[in-house]
Amino acid sequence: MSATPRRGVTNDEIFALRWDRGQRDLIGPLHRLYGGDTLALMDRLRDLLKKHWRARPADLRRLDLVRDLNPDWFLSEDMVAYVFYIDRFAGDLKHLPSRIPYLQELGVTYAHMMPCLKPRPGANDGGYAVMDYTAINPDLGTMADFQQSNLQLRAAGISPVIDMVLNHTAKEHAWAVKARAGDPYYQAFYRMFDDDTLPKQYEKTLVEIFPDQAPGNFTYYDDMGKWVWTTFNEYQWDLNWENPEVFLAVLDTILFLANRGVEVFRLDAVAFMWKQMGTSCQNLPQVHDILQALTQATRVCAPAVIHKAEAIVGPQDLVPYLGTGSHAGRESQLAYHNNLMVQFWSTLASGDSRLMTYVLKTHFPESFRRASFAPYIRCHDDIGWAITPEDTAHIPHMDAKAHRDYLADFYNGTYPGSTARGTDFQVNAETGDRRTNGTFASLAGLEAARTPREVDTAIARMRLGHALIASYGGIPLIYMGDEIGMTNDYSYVDNPDHADDSRWIQRPMMDWDATEHTEGPAARISADLRHIMRTRKATPQFAGTVPTRVLDTGHRALFVYQRLGDDRKVTCVVNFTADTQKLWPEDAALRDVPHVDLLSGQALALSHGQITLAPYQSMWLRPV
Repeated sequence: MSATPRRGVTNDEIFALRWDRGQRDLIGPLHRLYGGDTLALMDRLRDLLKKHWRARPADLRRLDLVRDLNPDWFLSEDMVAYVFYIDRFAGDLKHLPSRIPYLQELGVTYAHMMPCLKPRPGANDGGYAVMDYTAINPDLGTMADFQQSNLQLRAAGISPVIDMVLNHTAKEHAWAVKARAGDPYYQAFYRMFDDDTLPKQYEKTLVEIFPDQAPGNFTYYDDMGKWVWTTFNEYQWDLNWENPEVFLAVLDTILFLANRGVEVFRLDAVAFMWKQMGTSCQNLPQVHDILQALTQATRVCAPAVIHKAEAIVGPQDLVPYLGTGSHAGRESQLAYHNNLMVQFWSTLASGDSRLMTYVLKTHFPESFRRASFAPYIRCHDDIGWAITPEDTAHIPHMDAKAHRDYLADFYNGTYPGSTARGTDFQVNAETGDRRTNGTFASLAGLEAARTPREVDTAIARMRLGHALIASYGGIPLIYMGDEIGMTNDYSYVDNPDHADDSRWIQRPMMDWDATEHTEGPAARISADLRHIMRTRKATPQFAGTVPTRVLDTGHRALFVYQRLGDDRKVTCVVNFTADTQKLWPEDAALRDVPHVDLLSGQALALSHGQITLAPYQSMWLRPV
């Protein structure tokens, strides 16, 4: 007697199973955020998710199944990210696929296409003032071009990544236009006030993001007779996340784009989403409830998709964005490790690793639950010198304000002996604090290099930085042009839309001629980076699931950390100085067994019992 064949699971049944799985991680944060009739909100949410699930293309549903079985896919040591502006890298979306072989040669598996959604005309904060989240910037192409590029990237094993600005929209966004016309439904999408009584009270505890170009946090509009919360620029209106309609509308947009092939959303300006009188209105607990709800809702409909939090904040505020306490394993899967970046530049300037060791050892756990950092050295944005008095108090004779001033002077090139060539950005007249702009190569000394030795030193510093982000944990982010040592682009001052924003100095057009060089700085930097990333991919201990332990060796010039693999750990030793340094193996917790330096491929040879590191050398030491 033959058995009756069992029917397969239907798509609606798959959705029901995922909804059942996701409900428990959605109800709590939504109730804390919105109270009231949470069950009614959940019903609306379920309908929204089901709508997008039914519209999800078959190839993306297949990817969902693959990643349901391998939810840690993004934590693989094989992951390498490349960050670029589409127009400056490829011209437009139609030509982007022709550059995929270049990305593959670099080992890239994650392509972050900098703001590509339709921005407001004119000044638009580098594309972060979005007027239509469901349309592509017409200068870059169409939605069809975008989908085709995503399809070809995915076929090449590269995950498409885009920005999703959560804190604000452009004032030309359809919601804002309707609000400005007097529609009360859409006025509730934004933070609006009939007079300046409350804005003045809020201002007492707020900081200015762009004190030079956009002082204050509120803007008055005569035509409406209302004040609008504008944290960043006058043309960027802060959304009112206390309104559940905003949550549903933004999620609707995320899922629309996920069905067009986006696999990772970089969630921009998340720290500012929730407002509370008497606070800085940054990093409030409700932000983490919003992020958990967005992440878990997306997981129901599109489990192939993950989120990366853009929160450029201090160490104690940064860690929660990867999920701690009840949010562990449920919030953003990735977050920028801006503290590693700041400490890299701080230690490179001072040659003293004590602050770096203290900050990274004290404030950060060795690992997270299904989440990790995205380490980077440079990006499209400025460097904010996040050096706090609480941290410098643990370093003898170090003052936070003095050290921030030193770093700003060192990297703008005015400090005696500095070879860096950066620029000050957003000087705060009250505190004197400054931020810094400049490309990796220019800040590392390549722009100012005049002798072969100076060129060698700059290249060694860049090699050190790339080795650090490749081995520290998570997905290393390579910023466009850093792989060939591109220097500052001073021509931004000739563009009226860019002239008052010196961040454009680190956003040059890609130098494709330099990628063809077989000798010289560009070729050497590129070869170094490719070797580093190939070695990373061959080292299982560099997976994001593997804990990272910072060691305090007591050696000022060296930064030491271990990747604690199940069988063999890798000990990474970094010399941040222009001098040869020595280290006793026991100070780096190295066992008395033979080791190999994975970067050089050479067996570790001791000199008088000590490890010897050349200037700016990194070693990745693993037992043989």
